[in-house]
Amino acid sequence: MTASACPACGSQRLHTIYELESIPVQSCILVPTEEEALNFPRGDITLSFCSSCGFIFNSVFDVDNVDYAAATEESQHFSGTFNRFAERLISDIAHRYDLSGRTTLEIGCGKGDFLKALVATTGTYGIGVDPGFIPERLATNGSNNIKFMREYFKSDRIEFDPDFVVCRHTLEHIPAVWDFVSDIDRTLKNQPRAVFFETPDTRRLLVQGAFWDIYYEHCSYFTLGSHARLFRRAGMNVTDLYLEYGGQYIVQYAMSHATGPQLRQECDLDEVRHLVREFPKRVADSRDYWTKFVRDRAAVGKRVVLWGGGSKATSFITSNRLEDDIADVVDINPFKQGKFIPGTARQVHAPEALCDRPPDTVIAMNAMYAKEIADHLAQLGMKPELVALP
Repeated sequence: MTASACPACGSQRLHTIYELESIPVQSCILVPTEEEALNFPRGDITLSFCSSCGFIFNSVFDVDNVDYAAATEESQHFSGTFNRFAERLISDIAHRYDLSGRTTLEIGCGKGDFLKALVATTGTYGIGVDPGFIPERLATNGSNNIKFMREYFKSDRIEFDPDFVVCRHTLEHIPAVWDFVSDIDRTLKNQPRAVFFETPDTRRLLVQGAFWDIYYEHCSYFTLGSHARLFRRAGMNVTDLYLEYGGQYIVQYAMSHATGPQLRQECDLDEVRHLVREFPKRVADSRDYWTKFVRDRAAVGKRVVLWGGGSKATSFITSNRLEDDIADVVDINPFKQGKFIPGTARQVHAPEALCDRPPDTVIAMNAMYAKEIADHLAQLGMKPELVALP
């Protein structure tokens, strides 16, 4: 069923900016066999833009299609680049707040790496909630300062009063975003508490026509402004708001049950309306460029390899039907190796597998890892053409 009102503000001033049919309903998942990957369930995307608040969402998203308790593999903590970024965030949080002896709730904690590091650095008592948490993946050494709830977040399941809330790379997976933020507010029981969110930035996607960052699980898309407006509508004061990780992620600090002046960077609605008008052409041009890039090389016998076997690779391949043109997919995450990209017969291998079948071209699925990838290729004695998605 198609949504007729904006999940962030309730407006019906919506129009379609992008459509994609029959793509895998999950992209950050471990598929054990080629048969399962090829027969993986598919769904459609219709991105709708709310001209009232700037929120963008998949108006035909069906939450029943997605199972986050399945074998999801979202962790980026095998990358030194990403770990340094996470450490920088934790240092910033520790500088802003004295969390020693206080309780931190992380909603959507994934495999628990960030919360574990936050507990170690700040002395906070950490509780993580995520249906995809895997206890045996995280060594806590019997610590009494951290625990996990392997379930979806619901305010009535939280039996304590958090002093600090963390939510990273989760809001984009939530269809009813206002309800979700309001539920967090209820968890805080009418007390002013600090809230930290990290969410992918959509302005970059609009500017670049970044089709590889559009996939089924990401049903909700934010710019700085629409992100802040959602929280203000839920009765929170946005205290800091900026972009991180090469401009890819929104970082937002807010205070529940508080008001305050609007930040300058929230005022982006006119610009976003303009970018949305240009987006259909930009995304079409981007898809054409990368399809030609890959197929021109494959047509003359060159081996084109994707470095990164996560959601971006799934979208890159399946959006443009490039499965037959991609020779290989590699990833440094050992839990992805040997598994298959949903919707394709492409198996993910360790980078060392390239020694047996050297690539002519490597496409880094994230420009932030380009140097790390170049160094790894050099260690393997290879120097192929290396390009990166912006």
